[in-house]
Amino acid sequence: MFLAPLNYNRFFQKVFSDEKIAKKFLEDFLEVEIESFEFLKEKHKITDDAQIVEFDFRCMIQGNYVIIDMQQWYKPDITQRFYVYHAVSTGLQLEKLPKKGIVESSKPKKVRKIKDYRNIQPVITLIWMVDDTLRFDEDFVGFTMTPEIALEFIKNHELWRKKAIEELVMEREKALKIVENNTKDLDFLPKNRLIFMFQKNIVKNKKLAQYERWFEFAEKTRNENNTEDDFNEYSQDELFNEMIRRLKKEDLTEDDIKYIENEKSTWEMVSLYEKGNFDLGKKEGKVEGKREREIEIAKNMLKNGATIDLVVKSTGLSKEQITKLAKSKKT
Repeated sequence: MFLAPLNYNRFFQKVFSDEKIAKKFLEDFLEVEIESFEFLKEKHKITDDAQIVEFDFRCMIQGNYVIIDMQQWYKPDITQRFYVYHAVSTGLQLEKLPKKGIVESSKPKKVRKIKDYRNIQPVITLIWMVDDTLRFDEDFVGFTMTPEIALEFIKNHELWRKKAIEELVMEREKALKIVENNTKDLDFLPKNRLIFMFQKNIVKNKKLAQYERWFEFAEKTRNENNTEDDFNEYSQDELFNEMIRRLKKEDLTEDDIKYIENEKSTWEMVSLYEKGNFDLGKKEGKVEGKREREIEIAKNMLKNGATIDLVVKSTGLSKEQITKLAKSKKT
């Protein structure tokens, strides 16, 4: 091993603690030029029972709060988990929210200080998925808060089957009227984004996007037998050279090496667990699919006047199951 795995949280944080590296990654992925950048605290207590939320990376760029979280291990709750992280990053802004003075109508001479929520900024949450693709083929998939009418328009299958373009245009205009209403900063909602980035897809798809090199670099560091030659193509880039310097095995501590071994062992156990669940689900799916087909055959045979005994012989269903089906057909 020449370089430690960038996808392990400890080394991800070690690399992305460099402002220039973090800034350039965000510029490449978000396709923006970042003028202002500020690192933010990553550990936060958010409830009375001392629960802690810890972000892998959190910063502020040009009026947007940004989270990056490296998701290497299998977790079934990632949708809810990262929605909470996203919401927490919004709520944490209350710590620095300025107050404005208002005069109480009942007490004209008394000024009360209240928080001005107009200063809450959008949050962009980037979830770096190492192995899981959530069954997507795309490099990344983003989610925002949009008016319901927009989703209803897209999901209206009956409308899209029609050939009347006038009706489509009319429904689109109705949706746009609501989407483009920015009264009292309603456009703040879609500015909040949760983006799932799929390392496996990015490396496979090879779209030659600026962000691709980051994920390819990370993928190469996952190979425990990676060598210096694997990273020759990055040698002319100052930032990637700094990443290489921070990940070199020769500069790792004994604790770092032990951490890698523990993470590798954990990953192997998680992979076996995930594969076991997948194989079980596949097996159960086949059984369920077979049963559904047998029920459909039984229903058709009963409909055409076949006897219960004949249906039993023709399917894998029991006499009790066929009898129930026959009764349900009568009722």
